[in-house]
Amino acid sequence: MEAFTVHKGVVGAMDRANVDTDQIIPKQFLKRIERTGFGQFLFYDWRFNDDGSDNPEFELNQPEVAGASILLAKRNFGSGSSREHAVWALTDYGIRCVIAPSYADIFFNNSFKNGMLPIVLDEETIGKLFERTISGGRTELTVDLKKQVIKGEEGLEIPFEVDSFRRECLLNGLDDIALTLEHEEKITAFEKARDEA
Repeated sequence: MEAFTVHKGVVGAMDRANVDTDQIIPKQFLKRIERTGFGQFLFYDWRFNDDGSDNPEFELNQPEVAGASILLAKRNFGSGSSREHAVWALTDYGIRCVIAPSYADIFFNNSFKNGMLPIVLDEETIGKLFERTISGGRTELTVDLKKQVIKGEEGLEIPFEVDSFRRECLLNGLDDIALTLEHEEKITAFEKARDEA
């Protein structure tokens, strides 16, 4: 898993509440067995017209957010079914961080396990970030996980908090498998002793 320490990126603002996992990655695209390749289907029903062309009205299709890697969202992001593919689609598209007032629990947990940082901020702060992003054209933010702060132009500085265990895992690029492998010597010794018994 790719570590997350400091990330600077363009912000895409999605002014919608209750964005569910079926909108993030529709069910017809869940047939792949690998974790990659889902980015092309991200927000498929919103991003594309029926003929496959880009929907010019969709937020992430706007020229000023091309290459966005930070997603600003409204409450209850990632609700709906518990598909890990939703996080895979976002990360494969290039999103490294989502900033929202709240998330569905399973989506929130899956984000950390797949190297994407979900930041929780209060509604008022989110509202101000939306105003800044929508009115400011191309907006960039720097997310510093070590210092737990978001920085932007004109002295913008917003602190945030992340559970210390999850923070350390992201900083070091440790998913569940990597965490287990940190105890490889003990596991090997246990298996050897068991085989000899």
